Amino acid sequence: MSILTGYFAFVIPRCRFFLWLIFVTLTVFFVPSRSEANEAEIRDLLIQFGDKKSSVRKSALIGLAEYEDERLVSLLDAYKLRQLFMWNNEQIVLCKEVQDGVAYLQDPLTGKKLQDLSNNRQYQVPITDLKAIRPARPERNLAENVKSLLKLFSSNFDARFSGVKKCGETRTIKALGQLNDLALRKLESLSKEDADKKIRRVAQESALLIQIHQTPLKMDLGRHLAIVQQLGLTKSMRVQKYLERTLKTIEKEKDTDPQAQKTYGKAIRKIETYQGRIAFLSNLFQGISLSSVLILMALGLAVTFGLMGVINMAHGELMMIGAYTTFEMQKLFNHTIEDSNNWYYVFALPASFLVAAFVGFLIEILVVRHLYKRPLESLLATWGIGLILIQAVRLRYGDNIGVNAPTWGRGGIEVIQDFVLPYGRCFIIVLCTLSVLSIYYLMRYTELGLKMRATMQNRDMASSLGVNTNFVDRYTFAFGSGIAGIAGYAWTLVGGVTPDMGQTNFIVDSFLVVVTGGVGEIIGVVCSGLGIGGITKAIEPTIGTIWAKILLLVAVVVFIQFKPSGLFAPKGRLADD
Repeated sequence: MSILTGYFAFVIPRCRFFLWLIFVTLTVFFVPSRSEANEAEIRDLLIQFGDKKSSVRKSALIGLAEYEDERLVSLLDAYKLRQLFMWNNEQIVLCKEVQDGVAYLQDPLTGKKLQDLSNNRQYQVPITDLKAIRPARPERNLAENVKSLLKLFSSNFDARFSGVKKCGETRTIKALGQLNDLALRKLESLSKEDADKKIRRVAQESALLIQIHQTPLKMDLGRHLAIVQQLGLTKSMRVQKYLERTLKTIEKEKDTDPQAQKTYGKAIRKIETYQGRIAFLSNLFQGISLSSVLILMALGLAVTFGLMGVINMAHGELMMIGAYTTFEMQKLFNHTIEDSNNWYYVFALPASFLVAAFVGFLIEILVVRHLYKRPLESLLATWGIGLILIQAVRLRYGDNIGVNAPTWGRGGIEVIQDFVLPYGRCFIIVLCTLSVLSIYYLMRYTELGLKMRATMQNRDMASSLGVNTNFVDRYTFAFGSGIAGIAGYAWTLVGGVTPDMGQTNFIVDSFLVVVTGGVGEIIGVVCSGLGIGGITKAIEPTIGTIWAKILLLVAVVVFIQFKPSGLFAPKGRLADD
């Protein structure tokens, strides 16, 4: 008896273990997983796309919103583009390719080719065997809004951010209807748990916008105004526009509680105050980046005009040559937005400098060297050269070209809410700083810089000491031209490239920088460049671009009346004139 008891005590627990193991195995291999069950349900809903009743088709679209499946976004895109078809009245297929009346079938969820198991090839059927699914405009609009909701579940940042922002728009909120509760739950989850700070902030905004739509003013005044106060704390321009539109509607109604107008106005003013500060910071930063380009241009003029006494009106066209050289390097490296090759911009920097310097070298040999100490003739001659260069480039390239920024030059970093520092402008500021330091080092601590300063201060004495002043003149002119080429290279990150870009936008301001800072003085160029660029961007939003230019010219004229030598007195040949 004791033996049997021991036997059962040993065997029965182990039988239970094996029975449990068999159950788990059957569950894993034979019971469909949750994802498989969802996919089956999704495919059942897709069949309803081919129904004759619009209400059934819309119900199917709404049903898809319940599934957290990223693949549905591309499926809805195909639905809107009418790339979905009914096959054999029992299956929805995707067809993006039709050749000679033959359709190549793909799975609408995965996008993979549908394989014919009999010959292991993609299904190819006559297009007449497929029933086209042609959604009406209301269905396409509903699909677009459902797609915004589905993007909330995406693992891709751009898609998720797009969905978060779109779900808070008034049009989307009205279109989603009963699905807003689902959107609200997901947005509240994202506002607390998403890894990205920007998505958390925008998700909170969109959630509040949905809540305020669900809580009309006359239905629950206290709750409505509490949401308005929370919206004011978001400091968002999007929220500001919504509150302003709603306030106008409220002001037209006669029986509105005065407290509502007061709360709305207070929230709007709070956002306006914050956005005003952000606008000031943004204009200030743009002014610094514009100043950087002006400083690069003016550095070249400071070399040619300040050190040599030559008024080079073709200096803007040398900037243009640097920009077009960058464009040619882009073509050489086959850089496009879709197929990026960032190395083109690395090689474009020395190329822009060398090409512009070579053109400047030719200008000096052929024209400028015959016109030293004849400022009026040099002005007219270089102005004519500039017109020739503009027309030559226009004949070759047309009126406008596009230079695609490298991938690292796109976008920016958000320092604080809504204050973004574009990577391209940051690079321009760094490039300008390095250029100024390099030029200062060259002028102060190299033998070539010593010869340049000696020729500038006393040409005859430098020549008598063995300095080849003709070579120094050509090198100086070419060097100043190369710096203008770098300015054009930098400008391609933030501005358009046209044949007359230098003459129209930069040559006058560059001369103002040189004259205001002090002819031939690097520190003066930097100070006046920062001042002129910063003032221009600061006053443009208030009085407009044209009046800003006029006011700037008046200010420079008045300044020169009191400081005719500029911030720093010039040295060299022009100092005695």
